[in-house]
Amino acid sequence: MKAVYIETKAVNKGHYVPGMISGGVLYVSGQLPMNHETGIMENGDLAAQARMALHNVDLVLRAAGTTKDRVAMCRVYIPDMALWDEVNDIYAEFFGDHKPARVVVPTRNLHHGVLIEIEATAEIPEQDS
Repeated sequence: MKAVYIETKAVNKGHYVPGMISGGVLYVSGQLPMNHETGIMENGDLAAQARMALHNVDLVLRAAGTTKDRVAMCRVYIPDMALWDEVNDIYAEFFGDHKPARVVVPTRNLHHGVLIEIEATAEIPEQDS
């Protein structure tokens, strides 16, 4: 197994890494809408938070040497299913024609009071030997 890290000004207080590669698969830990350049949580509207969380998923994908078109599965956590239509539009904008398998998980409050958290599973391209 290999841990995947991203450049960030945020201090990771939890016992986890942003991503872990095992058996040719990248497991991306749940990404909150944190701006990793400033270390500050995005506390804007749902659209801004969703875009930032997806951007953070993309940061982990790129750090692992893969891309969003290799994402096989996402789990999207939101505190209220009434938010889903807006999240789905932004999610579709991010992935374009690629449609990974997906689970939407309605939760109670998310950490830091944010409105979204996204985790993903992606293929790692085979390396030339």
